[in-house]
Amino acid sequence: MSCNSCGTVVGGIPTGCKSNGHCATGGCSKLEVHDWLSDIGVDPFSKYNIHEVSFKNGARKGFYRNEKRFDVFTGDYVIVEAAQGYDLGQVTLSGELVRLQMKKKRVKENSEDIRAILRIAKDNELDLMDRARAKEKETMLKARVLARNLDLDMKLGDVQFQADGKKATFYYTADGRVDFRELIKVLAAEFKVKIEMRQIGARQEAGIVGGIGSCGRELCCSTWLTSFKSVNTTAARYQNLSINQTKLSGQCGRLKCCLNYELDTYLDALRHVPERAESLQLQTGDARLMKTDVLKGLMYYTVKGSSTFYPLTLENVKMVLAMNAEGKKPAEITDLAEVVEKTPEESIEFADVVGQITLASLDRKDRNNRNKNRNNNNNNRNNNQNKPSNQPQNKPANTTQNTDNKAKNTNPNNNQNRSANNQNRPPKKFNNGNNNNNPNKNIPPKND
Repeated sequence: MSCNSCGTVVGGIPTGCKSNGHCATGGCSKLEVHDWLSDIGVDPFSKYNIHEVSFKNGARKGFYRNEKRFDVFTGDYVIVEAAQGYDLGQVTLSGELVRLQMKKKRVKENSEDIRAILRIAKDNELDLMDRARAKEKETMLKARVLARNLDLDMKLGDVQFQADGKKATFYYTADGRVDFRELIKVLAAEFKVKIEMRQIGARQEAGIVGGIGSCGRELCCSTWLTSFKSVNTTAARYQNLSINQTKLSGQCGRLKCCLNYELDTYLDALRHVPERAESLQLQTGDARLMKTDVLKGLMYYTVKGSSTFYPLTLENVKMVLAMNAEGKKPAEITDLAEVVEKTPEESIEFADVVGQITLASLDRKDRNNRNKNRNNNNNNRNNNQNKPSNQPQNKPANTTQNTDNKAKNTNPNNNQNRSANNQNRPPKKFNNGNNNNNPNKNIPPKND
């Protein structure tokens, strides 16, 4: 866990990672282990001379030998040997804990792959590393364009520059084998550095890229988890989880690693659950098993013709199975069912976390609006019924006459006759014969 992601802070000290001393003094790195023996003075020549060094905040780690026996402590930036040039990393583990870590990862102490630590990093070397890290994102974007132009079925996930800027490692994911020889030539000509291509899996890519999981926390693979164990749907079945690929998959597209976290607890609890208890024989009929609450030790049964779930304890289920084996049947399932009381947290249906609005007020407002609209509709309906009718009783005849007139008006000859009549018609008088407001009062009438 990093200091930025620790949400529980007491007195300015993060408490989530339980390493309060280091969180208050410096930044946490990936999979950092606190050396509780660091305060004990030990002869430097008797001290274990191999250290664990991480690069780019734990994205890559390696073991390096301190042959010159100079003082190196956890958190120091050191210059180490590389295949070409040198690299700069941070010491994350020292002392006897390194021996245990090497044994866990099956690395031999006399292995030739263990390179040497050259010296403590200087300020100018740290600045050079920062400049190399700053151009990694731009380099990755250009490399993706070049790989797409070559029609390579691969995805570049990350780029890491060596501290001296002479080498760049490209991490990619692919479903099958990829011939990237032409891509290496193009990348070397573009960036003028030595190119190394390293294929990783989807889980490693998620750990390098990082992100936020469905739980709201940083991904485990990007904070502390590096050993990826196989996860299958059997773990979800043991925990009574619905087999939904969308919900069970992480951001890497694989099953979530956290499915294995509580698996051992469920397996221990399942040892007490009776087998072949899918059906119980009762005098009123058979009861079928619907679900099992492994942690609470309850098995829910239902009888034919009823949709009620009856919770039975594991002891009662075993007792009924023993009775059925002897040819006996209990009378009612209600005599065996347990009364499950809801906890205060489970009984709360809605919690007003904002303090401004409640569901009851929303329901009341919607109800008032519906009543108001219903009253308005009734008033409009009553007004239409009480409104006097101005239409004559011979409405069908008038309707027919109007229809005939409309049909006549559609004749073009009628339009010409109407224009001729308008020319022969004398001008109208406005305001009861008063032509003061007549705009055409100064225009003399036309004479035939």
